[in-house]
Amino acid sequence: MSQQTTAKADPTAGKHSIRDLAARLYNGEAGVDVVGKRKYYYGVFALIVLTAIITLAFRWGNVNLGIEFEGGTQFTMPAPASASLEEVADAYRDAGANVVTQQQFGAGGADTQYLIKAETLSTDATEAATKAAAIKAEVAQEFGVPASGISESTISGAWGDQVTKSAIYGALIFLVVVMIYLALALREWRMSVAALVALLQNLILTATIYLLLNWEITPSTVIGFLTILGFALYDVVVVFDKVRENTRGITGSPNRTYGEAANLAVNQTLMRSINTAVVALLPVGGLLFIGAGLLGAGTLKDLGLVLFIGMLVAVYSSIFLATPVLVDLKESEPRYKLHKQRVLQRRAAALNQEKKAATSAAKTGTAEPTEAPAPALAGSAPAGAPRAGARPQQQQRKRPSGAKPGNKPGSARSGGRKR
Repeated sequence: MSQQTTAKADPTAGKHSIRDLAARLYNGEAGVDVVGKRKYYYGVFALIVLTAIITLAFRWGNVNLGIEFEGGTQFTMPAPASASLEEVADAYRDAGANVVTQQQFGAGGADTQYLIKAETLSTDATEAATKAAAIKAEVAQEFGVPASGISESTISGAWGDQVTKSAIYGALIFLVVVMIYLALALREWRMSVAALVALLQNLILTATIYLLLNWEITPSTVIGFLTILGFALYDVVVVFDKVRENTRGITGSPNRTYGEAANLAVNQTLMRSINTAVVALLPVGGLLFIGAGLLGAGTLKDLGLVLFIGMLVAVYSSIFLATPVLVDLKESEPRYKLHKQRVLQRRAAALNQEKKAATSAAKTGTAEPTEAPAPALAGSAPAGAPRAGARPQQQQRKRPSGAKPGNKPGSARSGGRKR
């Protein structure tokens, strides 16, 4: 009886595939078709905008703004040993304060403090001070702490309006400076527009997440917004610089369109974008989870949260939105549109010629039909296109038969005379 052998699965196959994927990413050969599937990414952008509009419509008037924007009173006190943060916040409510948020910060133990933020006690400064003193005295008596250990500060609504206007002006000025910088650095206004669209998606998506989860928006949040715009700008400039390098003199190449060269640039910089994001998110994650989570620093929480979310969004926008928008803007120009038509027509003609040759050889039987070429990876160079990273080949001039290198046709022989 014949023995049947059972093929065993290679336990290292998964490791090899992961290793091969990492190698392809580092070599820019992952074949991610970003430009070819740009309609999907445009659909995601439209969905983000629609979600932001719907969320803002439902949240209008109920946006969780910090007291720095709306004005209010905040109390800071050492954490009582026998009371939690919620119990202290309830005590302030019972004393007459309309508590908005409560936070705990400090290294723990005797260094732990509670921060209670409430709405404005009164529009009159004297009356507000009297109410604040009465609230502090009542809370201090309930938890057995000295009233002098509770600090209080009041922020007026006028100052909050000034902070809001300054934040809006700062964001607008930043975006204008970004457009001017990109136009001068990359010498292409279309790249400025594409980068601005990617930055706009960063702002909309991050703000939508804040609105959906009803997180508090503070001046630290606004600073974080401007910081993630700068990070996103850096990643976009890296990708666009590679796009400019790959598309230099593209109209003279008969084998590759502008979109294909730009897609190759995205694949070549994909691993760099991932590495940049990981390296940038590590300290931000430490700021958020250690500084805000373990140490309880409320200000670090506001700053670290928006940075962490915004940087993740920025990586997606710089890869999957900025370059497709740039390709559409460039290929709308007449010369790039005509070049794309020539490349596609040349490619179709070459394919038809191969099919006719294979059909003719199969009928006559003079030659075996050629095997069909293997399907190209998404984002890789199509049939007839040069290898990734290869320079376009220049056509060499043929020498006349009988002519030696270095001699022109019809010239005298080297070292001899004409006959």
